[in-house]
Amino acid sequence: MAFALRRLPLRLASGAFLLNSGIGKLDLDAESAKGLQSLATNAIPQLGDLDAEQFGKYLAAGEIALGTALLAPFLPSRLVGLGLTVFATGLVTMYLKSPGMTEADGVRPTPQGVALAKDVFLLAIGLALLLDGGNKRKA
Repeated sequence: MAFALRRLPLRLASGAFLLNSGIGKLDLDAESAKGLQSLATNAIPQLGDLDAEQFGKYLAAGEIALGTALLAPFLPSRLVGLGLTVFATGLVTMYLKSPGMTEADGVRPTPQGVALAKDVFLLAIGLALLLDGGNKRKA
C-alpha cells in the first residue's frame, strides 16, 4: 500500500503524541507507575498482577513502539490504525470505568476526567486509519 498524504496529519499527530508520552514515562518513579496502573486496572483488571514498575516500563515501551509505528511511513495505515484503535479503546474504557472521571450520565467528563476524555480523539484517529479504504484496485 502506497503512502497517502491524506493520512499524514493523523499519523503525525497521534504518533508524535504517543512517542512523546512514552519517552516521558521511561523514568517513572514507583509511585507514579502505581497510580497509572491503578487507573489501568479499571479497564483491564489483569494489569494489577504486574509489579508497578514493570507495568510502567511496559507502558512506556508500548507507547514508544506504537508512536514510532505511526510515524513510520512504510508501515500500512490499516495496521497502525488497528494498533492505535486497540490501545485507545483501552484508554477510553479506563476513562469510562474510573470513578470520578465522568458526570452522572457516565459519559461527559468531570474536571478530573478531561485529561482522560481526550483519548477519544486517539480512538477516532485509529478508526479513521483502520477504516480508510484508500485507493481500491479494480479487478
